Amino acid sequence: HERKHALGIDLGTTNSLVAAVRSGSVEPLSDAEGRSLLPSVVYYGAEEIQTGYTALDQVQKCSADTLQSFKRLMGRGIKDVDPMGYQLLESDEGMVRFSTSAGAISPVQASAEILKQLASRGEATLGSAIDGVVITVPAYFDDAQRQATKDAATLAGLNVLRLLNEPTAAAVAYGLDSGQEGIVAVFDLGGGTFDISILRLNKGVFEVMATGGDTALGGDDFDRAIAEWGMAQLGV
Repeated sequence: HERKHALGIDLGTTNSLVAAVRSGSVEPLSDAEGRSLLPSVVYYGAEEIQTGYTALDQVQKCSADTLQSFKRLMGRGIKDVDPMGYQLLESDEGMVRFSTSAGAISPVQASAEILKQLASRGEATLGSAIDGVVITVPAYFDDAQRQATKDAATLAGLNVLRLLNEPTAAAVAYGLDSGQEGIVAVFDLGGGTFDISILRLNKGVFEVMATGGDTALGGDDFDRAIAEWGMAQLGV
């Protein structure tokens, strides 16, 4: 009856968080300041790396070295992505890299820093080492994007137990596995993606009937569209 500890991680475009089952219920784990969310931001300075809220403070000072929304570039080549205001480089592996003061950084490396921070929070809260993690991914992530997510976890020293589609995770979180039956549509609108999954529920069992979505349509795109509209109205 060996007892193991696992964490659930939502590696988001804008924010990330980590949760665990404690006393029979799922509980988001907070940092020392009581914050459950961790901004998905990493600052790569010449001599230090910062993540989360401290990295967010560097956005205005060192925007080229402060990486945001890098989840959108996971598993992507330079010809397939929007530069998002960064200087991007090609790599031998085919995945795009950011040019920073710390050198060429891939989205996998940046994601690994966020995963390390979340895992450290989980270990500190649970008071023990972590045996594995379940990471949520957009339903419309392709094989390259899913593999890049696994690579980020491996780089962070984490054992991936499973990748779970975000709409399915949302259905579980809202109790749709509690015996309800029928067909349910679950929308997932995030910072970088917009997904839908059609689930059939039968006595607590999920069947994913169909998934669809756009991995380049989310809050970032809405913000940009509004900003461009505003500038057009002002004649800028």
